[in-house]
Amino acid sequence: MKKDTITYADFAKLDLRVGTIESVEAVPNSEKLLKLTVNLGEDYGTTEILSGISQFYSIEELNGKQCVFLANLEPKPMAGLVSNGMLIAIDDAAKPILLETDTKLADGLQLC
Repeated sequence: MKKDTITYADFAKLDLRVGTIESVEAVPNSEKLLKLTVNLGEDYGTTEILSGISQFYSIEELNGKQCVFLANLEPKPMAGLVSNGMLIAIDDAAKPILLETDTKLADGLQLC
């Protein structure tokens, strides 16, 4: 479904950053959520981000991955925890496809 057109000013508000997933934990009482501890570099430091991908990715698969995150999303309470960002993925019908780096980059690099 096509979404409404946004202005460049709207786009410029998004702070998309490269981050390394340092640890992953299952979220108690949730079938979908995983708690990711992510290093987003100097500006954001290490933060917790919740993602509903547990049916698609194991804890072992995610540990150490370097992916793209929306760093400045307002905090959102979920399942008794707070998510401080969003893991960016492609919405494929079979499985969300993570936007991973194929080269080790500095945590916190901005996408533009």
